[in-house]
Amino acid sequence: MSDKIDIYDDRGKLLESGVDLMDIAPTRNAAIQNIIKDTKRTVAVNLAGIEKALESGKMGGLGRKILGRELNYDVVANAGAIQDAVAGFIRAKEGDDTNVKMLAGGKQLIVQVPSVRALVGADYVSASTVTGAAVVQAIIDMYKTDMFDAPIVKSAVWGSYPQTMDMMGGNIASILSIPQNNEGLGFSLRNITTNHVAAIAGKKAMNAAALSSIFEQVGMYEMGNAVGPFERHQLLGLAFQGLNANNIVYDIVKENGKAGTVGTVVQSVVDKALEAGIISVDKTAPSGYNFYKANDVSMWNACAAAGQLAATMVNCGAGRAAQNVSSTLLYFNDILEKETGLPGCDMGRSQGTAVGFSFFSHSIYGGGGPGIFNGNHVVTRHSRGFAIPCVCAAVSLDAGTQMFTIEKTSALVGNVFGSIPEFKEPIKAVAGAL
Repeated sequence: MSDKIDIYDDRGKLLESGVDLMDIAPTRNAAIQNIIKDTKRTVAVNLAGIEKALESGKMGGLGRKILGRELNYDVVANAGAIQDAVAGFIRAKEGDDTNVKMLAGGKQLIVQVPSVRALVGADYVSASTVTGAAVVQAIIDMYKTDMFDAPIVKSAVWGSYPQTMDMMGGNIASILSIPQNNEGLGFSLRNITTNHVAAIAGKKAMNAAALSSIFEQVGMYEMGNAVGPFERHQLLGLAFQGLNANNIVYDIVKENGKAGTVGTVVQSVVDKALEAGIISVDKTAPSGYNFYKANDVSMWNACAAAGQLAATMVNCGAGRAAQNVSSTLLYFNDILEKETGLPGCDMGRSQGTAVGFSFFSHSIYGGGGPGIFNGNHVVTRHSRGFAIPCVCAAVSLDAGTQMFTIEKTSALVGNVFGSIPEFKEPIKAVAGAL
C-alpha cells in the first residue's frame, strides 16, 4: 500500500491532499526536476560589478588592483544591448529555452543557458563558463576593445580564473560551487551556502527549508542513498520536514510559538506520533517512565525531522538569531531520545552533526556564522539531508547577528534566483506539479 500525504503551504493552507509519496520523488515530480535543471543552467551576472572593476582596475579579489589599466565602459547603461548579444551567443537554436533578462535597472542579468548545453556537458559548469565567455565577447564587440585591453575585460568578468580554480573576484555567480570543491560523489547540490538559500526564498523560513530539503534530498538520490527501502525513508523526510506534509511543522510551531521551548516542541512531536500510531508504549519502568517502540521507523524519523525544523523555528525565531541553530539541533534530539528511548532525527546523525557544528560555527573556534555552511562542508555533511534545511530556516529568521550576513554574502544570487517562482515558493511549485 502506498503512503498518502497532504501538502500544506507555509501559511497552513492545504495545497494538495491524498498525494502518493512517490509523486514527490525527483524522478517523477516535474517541479523538482525544473528546480534542479534551472539550478544547473542559471547564473547571475553583476554588470554593475563589471563596470566598477573596469573603472577602478580592481579585479580578481583579495584587493588586487592593476594600475594604469582602467577602462571607462558604461556597461550598465548598455545593459539592454549586452542582454541581446549574450542571448545570441549562448542560444543553441532558435526557439530553445535560452533566457536572458535584465534585473535591478540593468545592474544585473539573469542568464539561463539552453538546457541542451547542460545536457551535452559532463558536469554543470557550462552555465558559468559559456555565460562568462558570452559577456566578455559582448563587451569587446560593443566597445571595440583591442587585443591589449581584452584581457582586462576578461578579468573583470571571470576574476582570477585560471590562476585560481574558481572565478575568484569575478562577476558571474552560480549557487553551485565548482566541482573541485565537492567533498565526495553526489555532493554538488548539497554544496549550496545556506545564506544563498535563505536569500532566494526571501527569508521565509519554511520556503527556505523546503528549497534546501529539495537540494539535500535530490543529493541523496545522486549519491545512492535513496535506493530500495531507503527511498521511502528519504522521501518521508522530504515530505514532512521540507514540504510541510499533513501540516505538522506549521501546527507544532503554532502550538509552541508564543511561549514554547525546545522541550515543549519535543512534547508536541511525541503527542502527534502517539496519536497517529507511529509510535506506541513498549514497556513501562517501575518509575513510570515509558519506553516507546516505533511501529514505522521511517515515519518516526519523518516526525523527528519535522519536529527538528519546528524546534529551530521556535527557538531561533524567539531569539531572532541563527547562532543557536546548532545547539537546537543537538538538544532537540538529545531530549527526544531521552523522552522516548528511540533514536532522534536521522538515527543520531543530526545530533552528531550538531556537536561539531556548534564548535565550528560560533564557539571557541569561531570560524563563521551558520549562514556560510552547507551540506557539503566537512562539519555539516554527515546528516542525510535533515540538518541543513533547519540551518536555512534559522538564517532566514536571523535579524543581523551573523558575522557574514545574507545581504553581504548573497544579495546577487538572492535577487536573481529569487526572481524564479519555483525557487522562491518551492512548496507551491511541487504541489502544483502533482
